[in-house]
This record gives sequence, structure tokens and C-alpha cells, in this order.
Amino acid sequence: MTKTRWIALAAVAGVACGLLTAVPQALADTGRVAAPTLAWTDCADGFQCSTAAVPLDYDQPSAAKVDLSLIKLPATDPSHRIGTLFVNFGGPGASGVERLRARGQWPWLFSPELRARFDVVSWDPRGIGRSATVRCFDTVAEQESFLGGLRDFPATAADEPAFYAGYDELARRCSEHAGSLLEHVSTANTARDLDLLRQAVGDAKLTYHGISYGTHLGAVYANLFPSKVRAMAFDGSMDFEGNATGHGSQGTAVPLDTRQDVPRGAAETFDSFLRQCAAPGADCAFAGGDLKAKWAALVARVKASPITVDGETFDHTALIARVNGDLAQPELWKDTARTLQALVTAPVAALRTTASEPYVTNRTESFNAIQCVDSAFPRTTSTYTRYGASEDQRVPYWGRIAVFDMMACATWRHQDADRYTGPWNRWTAAPILVINSRNDPSTPLHGALDGAAELARTRVLTVEGSGHSTMFVHSTCAERAKREYLISGTLPAVGATCSIDRAPFAA
Repeated sequence: MTKTRWIALAAVAGVACGLLTAVPQALADTGRVAAPTLAWTDCADGFQCSTAAVPLDYDQPSAAKVDLSLIKLPATDPSHRIGTLFVNFGGPGASGVERLRARGQWPWLFSPELRARFDVVSWDPRGIGRSATVRCFDTVAEQESFLGGLRDFPATAADEPAFYAGYDELARRCSEHAGSLLEHVSTANTARDLDLLRQAVGDAKLTYHGISYGTHLGAVYANLFPSKVRAMAFDGSMDFEGNATGHGSQGTAVPLDTRQDVPRGAAETFDSFLRQCAAPGADCAFAGGDLKAKWAALVARVKASPITVDGETFDHTALIARVNGDLAQPELWKDTARTLQALVTAPVAALRTTASEPYVTNRTESFNAIQCVDSAFPRTTSTYTRYGASEDQRVPYWGRIAVFDMMACATWRHQDADRYTGPWNRWTAAPILVINSRNDPSTPLHGALDGAAELARTRVLTVEGSGHSTMFVHSTCAERAKREYLISGTLPAVGATCSIDRAPFAA
């Protein structure tokens, strides 16, 4: 589970749905499908682009095909090139093509040493961006209008009926517009696509870097194709069984992020935010006095009446969603602190119902399309109502939003019979490196440890910082460990940790 502000928006949109059958294991073999031919062409700024035709339905591999959009940043030292490093940046729903174009030259994510040895390739997985796009609306204007009217979560029990109705309508519109495509967008099918892409670039085994939801894709691949693993780095990692089916009978009884205790990760990260804000010498506009009491008073104030600062209006749900999203990126924390302080001193204002951000991609639609067929979910609104109340008490501020962040999946109309539900412990040809922040609001460390234990061969590296993945928590130490593993297979020592490069509130 792939956050800037999008992390909050993605959480609003939802992560998965319904009772589905386990994947037929025979479908793991893509050997009966010819690898696509890739014709790379220059597409500006040193990148190359291509498309790959893959089966829509791996049960009928010679029938309809869909085109996947790919982008490559070629190795800077071709004479010492090892192969291709495939990257999934998370979500699901974000365009891998656009993310690699924007982030492919971030040195804390892809160092010059790493880029010298690999072609770095990303793609829009099926259903996303330019690859068999899931669309739930006729026009962008209709998309913006409808999605802009959906709230992040219902603030009170009285708000729940309208909230449930809104996400049921989203599920209905997706079914009406995207139809049978929704039955073929599971992560398992994307893993099969990835194996064909591996063959298409000529690599005998896969080298892979998965971030957030990309770790779930990686875990599915590792268990469908365990003999094809060369090296896989999971960054901001998940509890894979918890995400797919839940543990025991949780899948149809407990909302997804609740059963994975994501609120605990958010609460721990927010506590870290307040501690670092209050530290001597911190450059934090929200500092001063008892910060927990100050925060509680602010939440109570926006509950009573919305407040507008810098053209953005905050009620209770908007404030929680904004901070919850910002916690993922420590480079935003100074701005977050300034916003919180401005809210403390600002006059109240009437709530405006316009969308806070325009929707110009299909992130929300594809997020739901993929997650709602990947995972098991409660299907009765009474379950969400019950957990909404109990989680609000158990983890104040962060418990309630997690209950409702997958709401469309409760009434999703489609299933993908080829989804993957385990086992998760198939013996891979190489061990997998799992990297996670000490305080991660999106993929908490406890979940990453659970996921690592579910896999057959792993080594865990903990980054002593706060935020979501080393894409946002910059650590030269962690990048070096990841680089050495991906290049030579060398793992960090058991129990190893890494420091961060810069504290969020450093002056």
C-alpha cells in the first residue's frame, strides 16, 4: 500500500474487497506466453519509452491483449551493466512512468553507483495511467466533481449513511464504466506481467525494488516465481497475509487497515512529530507549551467550526486526513507545523464543499480496482460502524480514518479469480531485503516485521527515522545497504539499523 497528499487521498479511496477464491497455482507459469518485444525510443531527458502487449486474461493467453506503458533510464556504465532494475513506486494507482521520470535521478533513492550498473525500468501496471486504464467517469469534469464530493471519513455516526452511499455509488460507476476489465487487474496478474517484462529485457532472474504497495507486488511475484528471484528490495513493507486475507477469520470481519493496526503506526509517527517539534533548537512553528494538549484543543476547535488558512478550509475530517497524509513525508513537516499553528490562531470560517485538489489521473479508480479484488473485506456497513466507534476510542485521531479508508470495497461488484492469497513462504532463489522506518504511518514497522516473517528468506534493515519508506526518509546508510545488496547480493548484518541524513525540524 503505494503518500504525498495522495497517500491521504488513496486511503480515502480504499484498499480492497470481497470473498474470492485462491489463485490457481498453474497460472504462475508464464512460459506458455511469448515475451513481448520491446522497441525503446527516446522520450526526453535521457529516458526511453516503450509498450508491451500482454494477455488480458492469463487463463486465455492467446486471446485479447492489453498494452503496458514502460519507461527506462539506461545504465550510465553500459560496460559494467548487470541488468534491469524494475521499480514499482507503490499506490497502487500512481503512474510508474511518471514517477520514474520525476524521481529516477533522486540520489537518495537511486545513487549514481546503482544507476551505473542497472537500466532502471518502471511501468504503469494494468489498470493504471496509460495501461488498460480503469475509468469510472465519462469526463474529467465528472470525475473531479464526484470524487471532490467524497469525504475522507465520516466524522460522526450521523454522517455514515451518506458516506456509505457515496462509496457505493463509486463502486457502481466503476462497474458500469470499466466492466469486465475489473476482473483482470489483480496484483497476481501484474506479477505475471512483470515476469513477461523480465523475459522481454533478457534477464534470467528478476532484480526488483518495490516501495509501499510495491512490496506486496514483490511478495506475490516471489511466491509465484520463486526460482526467478535474483534480488528484491522491499522498502516501506507490508504484512502480506494481513493485507490479502487477514489472519485467521479477520478478512471478512475486520476492516483492512484496522486488522493491520495501521493506526498504531500513525499514532507513533505523530508522537514522533510532536517530540521532535518540541525538542530544543527545532525549527517548528507549532512548538510551545504542551503540544499534545495544543493539538487536542485544535481538533476540538475544528470539530466545533471549520477554519480556513491559506485558502484551504479544515473541518475535523480534513484536518485529520491532511496530517495523516503529511506524516508520511518528513520534508513536509515544517509546512505541516506552520499550517497547524496558523489554524490555532486563525478565525473560524464557513465550510466550503469544493474539492481541495483536482483529480487529473485515474489514481482513485485504479486504487480501488486493484485493491478491491486483491483483498478480503467485511461486506456489511454495520461492521464499519462498530469499528468506527471502537477504533476512535482505541487510537484517538487515527483509528477512525483507517476503518473507512477502503469503503468502496465493501460493495465492489467485481472479483478477479486469479488473485493471490498465499502461501507466502515459498523458498526463493535469493533472500529478500526488507527496509522499514522505525515510525512509519503507512506501513508500520510491526507490519513489516510480520510480512518479513511470512516470507521464506528475508533480512530486515530498520531506519531510525519517521516517515514512509526511504523514498521520503532520506538515509545514505540505507541506500548504501540497498545498493550493495542489489549489485552484489550482500545483505546487512542481522539486526542492522541505519541513521537518517537530516532531522525533519533541523534549522
